[in-house]
Amino acid sequence: MPATGDLPGFHTALKDELTFPLAWGTSPVRDFGAWRRTARAVVEEHLLVGRQDGTPYAPEFTARSDGDGYTRELVTLSLTRHGRVRGALLTPRGAGPFPAVLLLHDHGSRFDIGKEKCVRPWYDDTRLASAEEWADRCFGGRFVGDELARRGYVVFCADALGWGDREPLVYERQQALASTLYHLGSSLAGLHAREDQRAAAFLAGLDRVDARRIAAVGFSMGGYRAWQAAALSDDIAAAVSVCWMTGLKEMMVPGNNTLRGQSAFHMLHPGLARHLDIPDVAGIAAPKPMLFFHGGLDALFTADGVRVAYDRLRAVWRACGAEERLRLKTWPERGHVFDAVMQDEAYAWLGSVTAAAPG
Repeated sequence: MPATGDLPGFHTALKDELTFPLAWGTSPVRDFGAWRRTARAVVEEHLLVGRQDGTPYAPEFTARSDGDGYTRELVTLSLTRHGRVRGALLTPRGAGPFPAVLLLHDHGSRFDIGKEKCVRPWYDDTRLASAEEWADRCFGGRFVGDELARRGYVVFCADALGWGDREPLVYERQQALASTLYHLGSSLAGLHAREDQRAAAFLAGLDRVDARRIAAVGFSMGGYRAWQAAALSDDIAAAVSVCWMTGLKEMMVPGNNTLRGQSAFHMLHPGLARHLDIPDVAGIAAPKPMLFFHGGLDALFTADGVRVAYDRLRAVWRACGAEERLRLKTWPERGHVFDAVMQDEAYAWLGSVTAAAPG
């Protein structure tokens, strides 16, 4: 069979070989708790990045400044032993502890801003124009982090490697970075996953945060990171994932953006597909409350891919008696965006699942 674009001629045979034998319902493990532990261990192994090494966070906080109903500060900390990371930390005014959001920024092939895509950069006027343009393009003119802080959440958002303060990439260098890490026995996507786990634990350890009520929230690549964090971190109690969910086979079709490489490496765990499909990994988060939004006009994810994934997710949450905790929605007239109307619905749902328990 001849090659089709960036797909090899034998890609159909490779797809046929993927049976996802560890998926819930296919796996011989029938106890849900045991399956969840087994599946998570397989994902952890395929991150290619060693387990957490216990490096002290050693956070350094800047002076607080006033926002609209919240305070703002920058914090520099060690998410791994390899370097320091700067993040934005927003805290509502009033008496805590508060629910919290680990806010995970997108890819977007825009690297000069990372955390600034989600939090207005009060600390850097040179990035403000870029940040505002991004908010207009993707978020209906809002900064998601500031909006969540106004609604009563502690918000933490840090740069992933390659964005903002962290050695900003250019589009054509992504594969070189990923290849270098593979040669060194590591992984770009695995590093993101490990850092997100550590960021969640950092939030859980703050006195101002109610550690029982931490959610991961993200759009696009941030949406991928949000459900992944919920699957891999016991510190994440719920997640909102916008515009990143699909079946793998349905994504790997001629013309799909993934076939270009580059951005794909930030979400690629080599060999994992021989065990689990993408929604199977997200299913490890069950029975946590999870919301998934998709834009019906989003060209990055096929309608078949979203349908397959939603069906798989629904089956997993149903199997553990928690289908009412799973919110799946396609917005027919939306593309690859998380606009104000979508946000308001997501935040209302998030408020319902992170409300403080009575008593």
